[in-house]
Amino acid sequence: MLSQEVIRKDSTLFERMRAVLQSLGWQGPALAVILVLSAFLNLYGLAGEGYANAYYSAAVKNMLTSPYNFFFVSFDAGFVSVDKPPLGLWIQAAGAYALGFNGLILLLPQAIAGVLCVALIYHLVRRTFGPVAGLLAALVLTLTPIVVVTSRNNTHDMLLVLTLLLATWAFIVAAEKGSLGWLLLGAFLVGLGFNIKMMQAFMVLPALYLFYFFAARISVWRRIAHLGLATLVLFAVSLSWAVVVDLTPSEERPYVGSSFTDSVLELAVGYNGAVRLLGIEGISSIMGGPGDGKAGGPPSTQSGPPGGGMPGGGPGGAGENGEPRPLRLLNQQLAAQAGWLLPLAVVGLVAAGWQKRPRLPLDARQQSLVLWGTWLFTMVAFFSVAGFFHRYYLVMMAPAVAALLGAGVAALWSDYRRPGWRGWMLPLALTGAAVVQSYILYDYSGWSALLTPTILGLCLVAAVALVVSRLRPGLRAGVLPAVAAVVGILSLLIAPAVWASYNVFGGEKASPMAAALPVAGPQPDEGEFAGMPGGGPEGPPGTMEADPALVGYLRENRGDATYLLAAANALVASPIILGVEEPVISLGGFMGFDPVLSEDELTGLVDTGAARFFLVLDEERLFAAFSGMAAGTSPDDSTSDTSTAPSPPPFANESTDWVEENCEAVPRELWQSSDPEGSEGMQGIFGEVQALYDCGGGR
Repeated sequence: MLSQEVIRKDSTLFERMRAVLQSLGWQGPALAVILVLSAFLNLYGLAGEGYANAYYSAAVKNMLTSPYNFFFVSFDAGFVSVDKPPLGLWIQAAGAYALGFNGLILLLPQAIAGVLCVALIYHLVRRTFGPVAGLLAALVLTLTPIVVVTSRNNTHDMLLVLTLLLATWAFIVAAEKGSLGWLLLGAFLVGLGFNIKMMQAFMVLPALYLFYFFAARISVWRRIAHLGLATLVLFAVSLSWAVVVDLTPSEERPYVGSSFTDSVLELAVGYNGAVRLLGIEGISSIMGGPGDGKAGGPPSTQSGPPGGGMPGGGPGGAGENGEPRPLRLLNQQLAAQAGWLLPLAVVGLVAAGWQKRPRLPLDARQQSLVLWGTWLFTMVAFFSVAGFFHRYYLVMMAPAVAALLGAGVAALWSDYRRPGWRGWMLPLALTGAAVVQSYILYDYSGWSALLTPTILGLCLVAAVALVVSRLRPGLRAGVLPAVAAVVGILSLLIAPAVWASYNVFGGEKASPMAAALPVAGPQPDEGEFAGMPGGGPEGPPGTMEADPALVGYLRENRGDATYLLAAANALVASPIILGVEEPVISLGGFMGFDPVLSEDELTGLVDTGAARFFLVLDEERLFAAFSGMAAGTSPDDSTSDTSTAPSPPPFANESTDWVEENCEAVPRELWQSSDPEGSEGMQGIFGEVQALYDCGGGR
């Protein structure tokens, strides 16, 4: 009896699966091909990416050493936390715990999330705009360059995008059913997103809330009440971990990295909130003047290294992405990441919105346009005015661009096949999009010579074929216009595909700094952003290697000290943490200005023998090194002109001062290799300006 029941259930399950596959029809195999392409781009050669962002990788390694470090997402041996919330790091740590700690395991969650996002965007677009629109949206998301490189990195943005797309699905179902339960699920998921990237998750709330308000099949007052309850759930989930951490006495937990008041809530609202919108300089002015690089104020934007942003979220300033302005997303630095199809998505939104005059209540298509249109314009507005963000944040814009392009092309094709002036929009849109892509390619002379004629030529041929077919009604319903439309759309995917696959198949191997801040494609040849971080032959991908001479000296001379080393900041500590199995302290958190340890705590660590060696940055040599970057000289060149050099980042704090005053410097020839690993750019600077102090016998 039992076996027959099991067989019956298995048969029923099989029938349901077959029914699902049959309902997909031809689009099932097409979707499978797109998903395989996405998986290939995300996974091919992934092990060769090393640890990617060493800051997060080192944190995961330390999180595996104790439940304390795991819960508080401690970057080092329990003294300072990462400057992000825990969920993304917990997911990576869980994988590393189950399968072993290595770079590939840390990157896999994001790669898988990227593929799942493609499947989700297909489902969300198909259910309203049809299978062709869904497939096109899935293909666009698959080939969006910033999506691919972010899926191949251990920054947590793809996990966030996946969470927010799941929340979008829950909001859509909630609106269709008027279901409070589904709405609360959506709010819960956005709250989980907050625990992945903090305020970045809230950027979709205007789209989700506006959609539910216009789309829910219940009375207006019930919609408002439902959204109010959802907001309570949202904040309860979002702030759950932050409140627990902030209520824990500071002496019983790590210092909250990159915060100014040792508070996760302040970190969320400040460094990971307002600073992103206003920029560090704007926050400094609000707080009463430029920051001094220590607790109580952020570092000045003028203190950042050439090229701006640092791994893990350091000062980037407007210089990394250009000055805020309306067309910022089409500049050299940003357009090639996610802007190839942005104008066509906007045209698609207009075309789809014009097909039927909006009237309340909105129909399903208009409701979806409200959702994706609000999502897109919220992102465009933020990235146009924001003072501080890294280019991989643009992945937040990708789902809306993909959805609107799929829906928009379907609308343009529908209009093309009908009488009226709107039928001419399809060939005009294809031609205009090709011109925009030619403008973006202009700054990449080698690629432009190859791609611009191809894209323009194919789009013009497609546009001419569409025009001729429309002028001859007998051809309009034939095969020619359909083939022309397909050729035109696919030609517009050539440049994004090249940029998306550039790093996958080699290209320029990313430097350690660039590997931490994923960027797609080559650098522009010249112009305002030429030479900015984002590639270049500066060593293998992953992270700066720990100097073997330093590690050997520490191991031979540490004695009974608990900690192998106390390093100035995370940039110095990360390669050492990843290269050894002994505990390491980060004195200043990520950038070096966190007041992790007081003088009394430092004294206690040294007097008890827990800490002996301190690796700090010599501020005079650091300034000389940055002067050398400007003048083309080395830190030891006394003739270098420092008058026009950029100021170094605030890589030191009071702990560094205490070490320099109370401990004895170890001669450089005893602990540093004669040819330190990495001799160019930021990697070389760190090798040249480090100073090792022995506090065991030098006080």
